Amino acid sequence: QVQLVESGGGLVQAGGSLRLSCAASGRTFGSDAMAWFRQAPGKEREFVATISRSGARPYYADSVKGRFTISRDNAKNAVYLQMNTLKPDDTAVYYCAANRLWVGSEVRYEYWGQGTQVTVSS
Repeated sequence: QVQLVESGGGLVQAGGSLRLSCAASGRTFGSDAMAWFRQAPGKEREFVATISRSGARPYYADSVKGRFTISRDNAKNAVYLQMNTLKPDDTAVYYCAANRLWVGSEVRYEYWGQGTQVTVSS
């Protein structure tokens, strides 16, 4: 079992920055690929970024490439999402996800957090 708790969401103006954190507990953190997804009202959950167990293979959705950075600290059992140059279209609930195997941008992660709201005002 893996438990995930996101934090760091909030209200920010367009062009601003936020850093999301995801604290993991349960089995050995370094054994899971981690990802961030988001879901806006009335829309399907969409992939944002993912990172391999070692942190050596970050992968991003085209919509956030160059603006968002995913990272992880296995010693602290945490994964982060640094979001810069935020746009109103980035407004969504952001979810942290974990899976033992690499599944990339697919939604079929085994474990999910409860989400944290990010609102970007224009």
